[in-house]
Amino acid sequence: MSAPQIIQTPTGERLVVLPEQEYHALLARLEDQDDIDAANAVVARGEESFPAAVVDALLDGVAPVKVYREYRGLRAGELAEKAGISQGYLSEIESGKKSGSLSVLTRIAAALDVELRDIT
Repeated sequence: MSAPQIIQTPTGERLVVLPEQEYHALLARLEDQDDIDAANAVVARGEESFPAAVVDALLDGVAPVKVYREYRGLRAGELAEKAGISQGYLSEIESGKKSGSLSVLTRIAAALDVELRDIT
């Protein structure tokens, strides 16, 4: 890193001049720090974070119930039993054939230990 040049404007304002490459490096470090601060805030609130594979699957349009079920290591029959529904009904929800009632989705979310908004 080279020494920055300090110049003073006619109004007395002091400006720092540095190479463009160093300017972009500083911006990148600031952005990284913003990401670190945001992640620390999530941890401080006690929110669960998920691995990139879960996020990628959700972004790819895989049914959230299926994504979280697989992440939790549950077989479809196990989740259906925990939620008090048939495995066939769960399959229809995961495939998008049925949306599921609020009551059922609430039980599925509880069984998966996620927020209702995470699976809807």
